[in-house]
This record gives sequence, structure tokens and C-alpha cells, in this order.
Amino acid sequence: MVVEMLAKRWGMGKPKQKFKGLISEGRIAPGGPRVVLLQPLTFMNESGKSAGPAAGSRHIPPERVIAVHDEIDLPFGEVRTRLGGGLAGHNGLKSLKAGFGSPEFWRVRVGVGRPDSTDPERVAGYVLGKFSQSADQVSRLIGEAATQTGRLVEKLENDDSGELN
Repeated sequence: MVVEMLAKRWGMGKPKQKFKGLISEGRIAPGGPRVVLLQPLTFMNESGKSAGPAAGSRHIPPERVIAVHDEIDLPFGEVRTRLGGGLAGHNGLKSLKAGFGSPEFWRVRVGVGRPDSTDPERVAGYVLGKFSQSADQVSRLIGEAATQTGRLVEKLENDDSGELN
């Protein structure tokens, strides 16, 4: 949902199916940073099989990749960014690490909250199910995640070291 919002905000054309995903390329604004948006069509646990080859074909090093993902360890509505770090049992992140050959990629962690159960099947159903929050709350969350992703793109463009202050 975040990638779809970014594509709309940035006026990206219709995505093409490639690298087991939907990919679109362009600039975030006239003269702005060039970006590649990828929505893997694989299962989340295999997203590295899409993102790894896409980044490799474009010669994008892991520290210039931004993965936007759900995060049950953050309360609903909270959005945080960070470079690298642990994978916290997130199978999608594990797959991305394998696909990029490194855990040192940027993450935009989108807080979806945790269900009232630790049962793996209930947790999986919660993450894969529809939001229980209102459409307005979900829209605000997606908008905030898209805004923070855009800021991160701009900071990475302005900081050749790949590090943020």
C-alpha cells in the first residue's frame, strides 16, 4: 500500500512485471532522485527472490535499498526507520538479507501492533488479514510511512556516504 501511494505521489507510470514483482522507475520530482519501486509478487517470506535480483540488475548496493514492511513489535500507527539491525524473526527480512547478501539495508518499519495471542497461526492470520482499524486510521498510517520513505530517499540522495545523521 505504501509503494502504491509513493508511485501515485511521484507520478510513476504503470509498473511492469519483472523480477517476480511489479517494478516502476522514475524520479520523485523533476530533477529529483531517481528511484526504482518494486512490489514483490512472491510470498512475503520469499521477497528476497524478487528484490535481490532487481537490486543486482540495477547495481544498487544494499545500503541504498529501502524495504518497507509491517512490524508487529511497534504499536499501530508508529513508523520508524533504521539501517540494518536484527531481523527479529521476520521471515521477509531474512529473505531480503539472503537476496541482498547483507542485512545492511534500510527499513521503514510500519507499526501494525501485535495480536492478543502468541499462537503462531493467530499471529500469521493477524498480519495477513485485513486491518481492524478504521479506513481513516489505515490511510494516515500508509501516508506517514510513505512520507518517511520519501524523506529517507531524499536524505540518501543528499548524503553520498549512505549514512543518516
